[in-house]
Amino acid sequence: MSNISANLKYLRKKNGLTQQQFADNMEIKRSLIGAYEEDRAEPKYDLLKKIAEYFELTIDEFINEKINDNWKPKPKSQGSNLRILSISVDKDDNENIELVPVKASAGYLNGFSDPQYIQELPKFQLPIPSLRQGTYRAFEIKGDSMLPIQSGSIIIGEYLENWNDVKIGDTYVIISKNEGVVYKRAGNKFKEDRELKLISDNKVYDPYAIPAEDILEIWKAKAYFSTALPDPTPEPTIETLSTMMAQMQKSISQLNKN
Repeated sequence: MSNISANLKYLRKKNGLTQQQFADNMEIKRSLIGAYEEDRAEPKYDLLKKIAEYFELTIDEFINEKINDNWKPKPKSQGSNLRILSISVDKDDNENIELVPVKASAGYLNGFSDPQYIQELPKFQLPIPSLRQGTYRAFEIKGDSMLPIQSGSIIIGEYLENWNDVKIGDTYVIISKNEGVVYKRAGNKFKEDRELKLISDNKVYDPYAIPAEDILEIWKAKAYFSTALPDPTPEPTIETLSTMMAQMQKSISQLNKN
């Protein structure tokens, strides 16, 4: 008997549910529950996810752990926890870079771990040696919170498996339950029992924090593409020259004190 069939039968009975009651909760036929528990069939991904969430488990726990009276769940939200990452490859078995357009951002929250969803995303590869080692994904960003990077730019991020490697001041694409897909600068190190502070480069926007348990994925920014070419540097004005002089005088004064 597979883990799925054994775990399903155990969890259903532990929660005092008949096959019919659980089938009603899952909005499927009772006969399917019987087939799953007798290992005559396996639920598809969407149903696996629904079952795992119903019993407050991760899909990885439901599929790979042997759940019984002696089983204890592993602590969640730890930066070094193993996570399942879905990828796609080309005909030569090289990993693709999947593109998540703005319009697909909402769907990504539900499908980021679904191999079929990832397979359907636009994908490409780059002939850049530094982007050939590792797992990368591209995210289209919107808004002006990270100027001078313009809205509509594509951020290429490298998958960060260990969230304890988040470095203060570096930029990341953060996938979270409530904020969705955002591109920000990290304001503190990741800690499982605290929030992660996110900072915009455009100071018009205040920093904010998201709970560690809300985070789904972290991608370290490695490159970006934009069709918006930069404007020429403006000629210095009296105001900008005065500001530069004031900053120089402040720096000199600090050096003299040291």
